[in-house]
Amino acid sequence: MWIEKNQTFDRDFILLGLLDPNQYGLLFLILILIIYMLAIMGNTVLILLIYLDVRLHTPMYFLLSHLSFTDILHISNIVPLMASNFITGRNSITFSGCGFQVFLSLIFLGSECLLLVSMSYDRYVAICHPLRYPILMSRRISVILAAGCWLWGILNSTIHTTYVLLLPFCGTRLIDHFFCEIPAMLKLSCVDTSQYEVGVNVSSVIFLLIPFSIILASYGQILRTVFHIKSMEAQKKAFSTCSSHLVVVLMYYGPFTFTYMRPRSYHTPGQDKISAISYTILTPMLNPIIYSLRNKDVLCALKKVLGKTLMQRH
Repeated sequence: MWIEKNQTFDRDFILLGLLDPNQYGLLFLILILIIYMLAIMGNTVLILLIYLDVRLHTPMYFLLSHLSFTDILHISNIVPLMASNFITGRNSITFSGCGFQVFLSLIFLGSECLLLVSMSYDRYVAICHPLRYPILMSRRISVILAAGCWLWGILNSTIHTTYVLLLPFCGTRLIDHFFCEIPAMLKLSCVDTSQYEVGVNVSSVIFLLIPFSIILASYGQILRTVFHIKSMEAQKKAFSTCSSHLVVVLMYYGPFTFTYMRPRSYHTPGQDKISAISYTILTPMLNPIIYSLRNKDVLCALKKVLGKTLMQRH
């Protein structure tokens, strides 16, 4: 049993992980690695298409490229270590390594939440105020929005990571999770963290409830405007784009809110792991699929790039 009498910073944490060391665990690991490769390939292709095709040089796709970049970094922060621990049977992670993983994870989670809000604002302006779109969503404003998402994510992550790493971990170093996440780490502290949990709730309101409310309000106005559009083709295009975004929002915000806005006493390892799978592994894979398969502009760009590649080979 991994027990220590006093707080120390030179001992490793032990991640109990997601996979059992048997044949079913191996099959599940293979499935996760396939999802990981699909996520990396899908998001990389989407970023390259946005970079190569001039028609995709718009604020919407600029923000989408940041979303894809965030997904690549986020899933890469989780899956390789999980796979390495399963293969080697060494489930330990150093104190500094755990802190670094928490720091990166919170940056990517926070930034993605705010990027989704920025994308909903972009769609709101494009559909509800099309004549003012070049002014309200200029290149300068889209860069400011993207930079703001990253900076707020970094600031939030710095505050929470610093606090968590300064907590005394006086008992077991077993983290019942497949990566270092704050709710799982709080259970290991030997001091009362109720005041800190208030801070977590405040951050959750800033990064989850307020953004989600803005997204719902934006799409409420978008639907209201779309219903007044006479062109069926324009309605279909608007519904296609907006429905794709809403699917991503619900898949991401739902489990994320479920994990971070519940009191610590209501957390169970099984529920936390299932929720985390959604916003750390599944969503990064599904984002490029949803945005590309439901988007004619992206499909046309893909056909154009593939056509040029085939012509050059011939």
